[in-house]
Amino acid sequence: MSWVVVVHGVGRQLDTAETLLAEVEPALRGGVELALRRDPTLERLTDGDIVCAGYGDLYRQPGTRGEPYYRAEDVEPGFEAELLETWWQEAARLDPRVPGPGTASLDGMNSGAAARGAVGRLASRPLSVGRVRRALSALTRTRFFGAVSERLLISDLKQVRRYFTEPELRAAVRARAAELITSETRVVVGHSLGSVVAYEALCALRPGPPLTLITLGSPLGLGGLVFDRLQPAPQRDGTGVWPAPVKQWTNLADSSDVVALVRELAPRFGPEVLDLPVDNGSEAHSMRAYLTAVETGTAIAMGLSR
Repeated sequence: MSWVVVVHGVGRQLDTAETLLAEVEPALRGGVELALRRDPTLERLTDGDIVCAGYGDLYRQPGTRGEPYYRAEDVEPGFEAELLETWWQEAARLDPRVPGPGTASLDGMNSGAAARGAVGRLASRPLSVGRVRRALSALTRTRFFGAVSERLLISDLKQVRRYFTEPELRAAVRARAAELITSETRVVVGHSLGSVVAYEALCALRPGPPLTLITLGSPLGLGGLVFDRLQPAPQRDGTGVWPAPVKQWTNLADSSDVVALVRELAPRFGPEVLDLPVDNGSEAHSMRAYLTAVETGTAIAMGLSR
């Protein structure tokens, strides 16, 4: 029984809960220690207080040698193509050195408003293979995606698409997080797609001891592709359902994080969400960088003191 449950994002199919913990634990503890330097009255972590919900193995192909060698032709129309172009649009908006799509620009628009309006436009415009190649070429030359090969970038697209379109996989992934959330849990941390997994797992639980939800680099606010596909679905007034066990929700996003395109979640889920900016330097979407931020450490330490 642990106080903190961490849920990872895509691209971790070669990890287990144990190998993830070896990476996550020192980063998370480091962030909390930075917070304690500012406020020594905050709660401290002890041994065994952190667990990771590993689900990467659910994406592994049995009997194969790693990921297939995906090419531009393997990017499927619909969800995958739309998400790829959404990332491309945002990368070009953030970095003038990135060659943009040459279509309706998001420049000069609030990123949240842009994301809410862009997906509908993209859905009606299929991407050619040539355009997919341009998008992949542009993204893999950015500061954000530069360390990721085209093959792995396409794999990430497919993992996100599969989560939202394959019900059995989605349920299995959520179960990995839900089984770790007990009456002893005080804080649930979700990074990237893991924030969606954590949110949906918490929404499926009944009210209990108060929990703190911390989302890092979250795509939860991205209309159409993510927000409108959530389970449970958004309410009639357009706001997302509040997870019953959650008393506090802190959302952290780097201003250059392309995945966290809608960086403020309060407009989507209610003013109770505390949206905080962080600076992850050249590792805008890195889970390690988010966890070592003093803002994240403070949110975790405050959640421990429920």
